[in-house]
Amino acid sequence: MAAPRGRAAVVVVRLANDAPTVSVIIPTLNEAGHIADLLGQLRLSWPDAELLVVDGGSQDETVRQALPHSDQLLICEPGRARQMNLGARAARGEFLFFLHADSAPQFDQQSLMALLMTRPAWGFFPLRLSGQRFALRVIEAFINMRSRLTRIGTGDQMLFMQRETYRQTGGFDDIPLMEDIAYCKRLKTVAAPLVPAAPVLTSSRRWEEQGIARTVLRMWGLRLAYFAGVSPERLWYYYYGR
Repeated sequence: MAAPRGRAAVVVVRLANDAPTVSVIIPTLNEAGHIADLLGQLRLSWPDAELLVVDGGSQDETVRQALPHSDQLLICEPGRARQMNLGARAARGEFLFFLHADSAPQFDQQSLMALLMTRPAWGFFPLRLSGQRFALRVIEAFINMRSRLTRIGTGDQMLFMQRETYRQTGGFDDIPLMEDIAYCKRLKTVAAPLVPAAPVLTSSRRWEEQGIARTVLRMWGLRLAYFAGVSPERLWYYYYGR
């Protein structure tokens, strides 16, 4: 199913009468390989959460596979920031969680609700990479240390916030890359992030396929270029090679 041009389409699958505490917003684009497994895992571990999939016009079976497992499935033109903002507008939860399709939280609903009882304005989680190589343990340790020191998380770390925080800060900038960093820079001017101990497991595929050292250098180069003022549009073309 192609994304409609100039507008968003909404397919409502299942809505409970009571507003949920947590809404999980998952932007997708050609994620047929694992979207059903992710949604099934979330349904088991967080049974009371609202699950929203926002697809950017996948050309594979992503929409068909996600539809039976979603509370809401939305379709819009591609762009991760655009997709997450659409999901946030449609979400009914008091807390909004933004989860990448190749990531999964590693804690249950009881731990989640205990965390939210502290009423954090926003936050993100430590990263754990899925691969077993020792070098990946070193990378994730540095990523987690850097994000705690800078108070800037990445999309792989499942950013979350109160709905009111999202409303006050205006959501993600509609840029093709670095939308997570740009948003965290604004969010930390409002409040310090909460960084719990429980991790989010993220696929290490890009590190293993492209080479660990090469991927690290490339990602650091992108971040340094962004902070030096290179536009997200130029960085997107460099990153995706288009």
